[in-house]
Amino acid sequence: MRAVIQRVSEARVTVDGEVVGTIGPGLLVLVGVTHGDTQADAQWLARKVAGLRIFEDEAGRMNRSVKEVGGSVLVVSQFTLYADARRGRRPSFVQAAPPDVAEPLIEAFCAYLAEEGVPVATGRFRAMMEVCLCNVGPVTIILETLRRDGKIGEGRG
Repeated sequence: MRAVIQRVSEARVTVDGEVVGTIGPGLLVLVGVTHGDTQADAQWLARKVAGLRIFEDEAGRMNRSVKEVGGSVLVVSQFTLYADARRGRRPSFVQAAPPDVAEPLIEAFCAYLAEEGVPVATGRFRAMMEVCLCNVGPVTIILETLRRDGKIGEGRG
């Protein structure tokens, strides 16, 4: 799994003119799933996101997690995070898991975040979404789960 994490003052997702997910201060997390990703990946990534210390403490240092500051997380599935644009001009998406594999793992990721005590809002899987955010900092972090052999992209479990 791959995640792009942005620290935000607010974020929302709109589908067909309807706001389907919105948060105040917290994190916008764009999440992609690739072949071989597992529930273990979803759980590891959720724990990592919930505990990532990228919010400022009273001294102005990035030393607090979204849980510690009482923030929320807006999760948006994004298969294009696995785009391969190295050849030609049209990206290939063959590294993105098919929807029937990706959707349950995105849902598991959200459930694991909630288990960590973080309020979660979501976009809508397979919908054309408009994502609006105000990135604070800006702070943007990219995370990726690893295989047992240490290579990127095919699961921890």
